[in-house]
Amino acid sequence: MTNTPDIIWTPAASTEDGARNARELFTRIFGGEAEGVWRAPGRVNIIGEHVDYNGGPCLPIALPHAAYVAVRPRPDRRVRLVSPQTVDAVDELDLDTVGPVGSAGAVKGWAAYLIGVAWALEQAGYGPLAGFDIALWSCVPLGAGLSSSAALECSTAVALDDLAGLGLAGSVDAPNKEGRGILVAASRRAENEIAGANTGGLDQSASMHCTRGHALVLDSRDMSVRQTPFDIAASGCELLVIDTRAPHQLVDGQYGQRRADCEAAATLLGVDLLVDVEDYEAAMATLAGEGAESGEAEEAERARLQARTRHVLSEIARTKAFIEILESAPLLSEEKLQVLGGLMNDSHDSLRDDYEVTVPELDVAVDVARARGAYGARMTGGGFGGSVIALVKIGQGEEIAQAVTAAFADHGFAQPHVFVATPADGAGRVE
Repeated sequence: MTNTPDIIWTPAASTEDGARNARELFTRIFGGEAEGVWRAPGRVNIIGEHVDYNGGPCLPIALPHAAYVAVRPRPDRRVRLVSPQTVDAVDELDLDTVGPVGSAGAVKGWAAYLIGVAWALEQAGYGPLAGFDIALWSCVPLGAGLSSSAALECSTAVALDDLAGLGLAGSVDAPNKEGRGILVAASRRAENEIAGANTGGLDQSASMHCTRGHALVLDSRDMSVRQTPFDIAASGCELLVIDTRAPHQLVDGQYGQRRADCEAAATLLGVDLLVDVEDYEAAMATLAGEGAESGEAEEAERARLQARTRHVLSEIARTKAFIEILESAPLLSEEKLQVLGGLMNDSHDSLRDDYEVTVPELDVAVDVARARGAYGARMTGGGFGGSVIALVKIGQGEEIAQAVTAAFADHGFAQPHVFVATPADGAGRVE
């Protein structure tokens, strides 16, 4: 056994501190004052993983951890971008030359997520936009599967919407749902086409639509949303987030391959999206190729597509059941908490065995949390690294965090970072 290090807690910065940090960075690099500061949160997805691009339901909450952007419009089409990590090399680009991945105007690095939103808004007919100077400061953990990239996109989206007078976002207290849907689409297109990550719309929808004290019920089939109360503290629980520090990348091909598998399965089943499958047993039989002769390679491919589809269809069912329990009563009984935890456990096991997107750090964190008494624990986000969430009794989080920290030390993993998540507001202007 190695000596167990102290727990590393990573609470969110206050809104005031986040806004001040962005403003001070702006003034230090660009001089003068920014026009304003806008924020957008990261998210954790409670359940409904890898079903957004298959048309299924998802259940995210917004985190208090957010990205803050201080912005000032320019009289030209130039864009200058800075973050605390890039103060020695400010990015400078031209809106007239930005283009998708693979084109002459491709944008490298983190700047793609921000300037890509301006490009996408103009592609949607909201332009031409003025250039701008933008300073980013974020406390959303990077590479943790908590939608740090969506926070960048959505904070930029609400800033540009405000500065250009587009009137799409409304305010945090009085959001324009339809207009925010347009900003979600632009942010998603920025990530897909400019940054090159072929994700669904879950992350951007959560960052833009979530409200304090609620989880967001997102129907990925039509991108409609509704709020459902998520006050688990009233039921004696809290949501522990464990950032495993295992590198999390969605642009290395693994995520895209899972999506391609789902598209191939849908084609074999004769549906547009896997959410359209009505007969589970018949779908499994079709994908297994029952009665058909095939070689070893084809059998392996069919088995893989069957496993991917099994996860998606079972995850859709789990998510619907989870939402139904949340909406059944304002307070959750011990019995219902046990059921919710079981759904979370089944979700992780399916992501591990059928979708094959977990890594050892995720599995160890889940196993330890369950062994130490969590109602349920699962990976959250795209996988291949990132974070775990655990539904635990209030006060139990520290004990579980310490146990996970010790287990990681024993395995030689990087030390995890942890915090307790509470549902926060979506994107908007903060000053």
